[in-house]
Amino acid sequence: MPELHVNGQRRPHDAEPDTPLLWVLREQLGLTGTKYGCGVAQCGACTVHIDGVPTRSCVMPVSAIEPSQKITTIEHLSPDGSHPLQKAWVALDVPQCGYCQSGMLMAAAALLKDKPKPSDADIEGAISNLCRCGTYNRVRAAIRQAAGMDAPAAPQVIHVQRGAKA
Repeated sequence: MPELHVNGQRRPHDAEPDTPLLWVLREQLGLTGTKYGCGVAQCGACTVHIDGVPTRSCVMPVSAIEPSQKITTIEHLSPDGSHPLQKAWVALDVPQCGYCQSGMLMAAAALLKDKPKPSDADIEGAISNLCRCGTYNRVRAAIRQAAGMDAPAAPQVIHVQRGAKA
């Protein structure tokens, strides 16, 4: 039986080779923190780390994962909620509906691992996850807080005159 190295443990599965990793994690391994959003790797709700790299698991066939590769899901980011990102997410009330947040946290964790003090441009480049509630400003503020950085500058406001084209 094939195995995956997930959250520090070897976990057997009996999925067909073309089954997306997302469904193996959720349905066979019971790790339901990783969410299904779009199914085409656009929204990021399914983001996990494979060897530390944020990966959209909804399009990653389980057969493409080597036995030596290590998969980390939101459940293993910090089981007790003590990760600096989790603390900042709570302190700044980042989630509204919360559906996208596990993917956002996983993308943010990979960013901070690679760039411990990211610029706003770094954050915008790394967080390509979609949030229907539009919490992007709070996401950026939480990432900066978790990185021990000052609060971001006030968001730029664009004024459009009535009847004018933006």
